[in-house]
Amino acid sequence: MHFRNLALAVVISGSLLLAPTAHADNKAIAADEMEAYLEFVDYGGGVIFAEQIPKDEWPKMVVIDARDPAQFAKGHIPGAINIDWRQVLAKRNTIPKNKPVIIYCNSGSLSAQAGFALRVAGWENVRILQGGMIEWQAKGGFDAAVKAAGPAKH
Repeated sequence: MHFRNLALAVVISGSLLLAPTAHADNKAIAADEMEAYLEFVDYGGGVIFAEQIPKDEWPKMVVIDARDPAQFAKGHIPGAINIDWRQVLAKRNTIPKNKPVIIYCNSGSLSAQAGFALRVAGWENVRILQGGMIEWQAKGGFDAAVKAAGPAKH
């Protein structure tokens, strides 16, 4: 079983981590695949802080708001598209593999699950916005990169 097949197993079971499977063999296979993924993934699991992204780089990225449509409607990072975290695998064909993808939710926990599913399914370009929308707003949004970089040098 390959990482891509694990993603299919997640979709079929509804939630690999939350819903028990009917057969012990399936659990063993899933556990082996998850162990292999954890050995493969880089430290931090693809997490990035808002201040690590220069303001002029944001438009070059696909930014996914993984919250539900009602939360998205109340406010989101400008330019973000809304894909509910539970739908990322169902809509994976709309998510490019050839450009940076940032995924966020309110605090980072649901987007981490969505990002994990995408990475297991083969998206190596996905990064989770550490702290989600709450931290992005608290740090000043797009201005976070400017603040982190310090005063402009002339």
